[in-house]
Amino acid sequence: MKSRHVLAASALALALSACGQSPAPTAEPPVAAPATEAAAAPAPVEAAPVAPAPVAATGSKPATVADCATTVEGNDAMQYNADSITIPASCTQFTITLKHAGAMAVNVMGHNVVVAREADMAGIAADGMSLTPEHVKPDDARIIAHTRMVGGGESASVTFDVAKVKDGGPFKFFCSFPGHLALMQGNLVVQ
Repeated sequence: MKSRHVLAASALALALSACGQSPAPTAEPPVAAPATEAAAAPAPVEAAPVAPAPVAATGSKPATVADCATTVEGNDAMQYNADSITIPASCTQFTITLKHAGAMAVNVMGHNVVVAREADMAGIAADGMSLTPEHVKPDDARIIAHTRMVGGGESASVTFDVAKVKDGGPFKFFCSFPGHLALMQGNLVVQ
């Protein structure tokens, strides 16, 4: 490696002298002392265990909650207008209303809201992928609540027991229309 640096510096000096300019001073890189077998390697340092971060109570676009209810909008760009819902701990029942703010038909750009544990989301979406028109498996025990699938200009609501989302989370809300899960999801917490 050192010979490459020397050759490069020599070539640069030769090129500059041919042009009538003096070469810039070069600094030789420091040479590391050769390793010896007798040198002791430092003992590995174990990293302290890291506790998982708590689920954020709010996202960057929290839903507005009033009277143990909220309204979430979905659009033709596969987006909810909220990425988190914080349910007041004083609520025993909670209602989510989904409004489709777009214009596309339900079979093209349908949306729903499914409430489930985060760990169950991918399985619920995969199992419901081919089950038209709702895209949820009937009587799926992993689903805490879900609205029906809606198209542009439509809305649907679902009410569920808050006790079902108090423990055992983290919980999420998401759209189970094929391909929408990646963009249409948010945190759901009780505080």
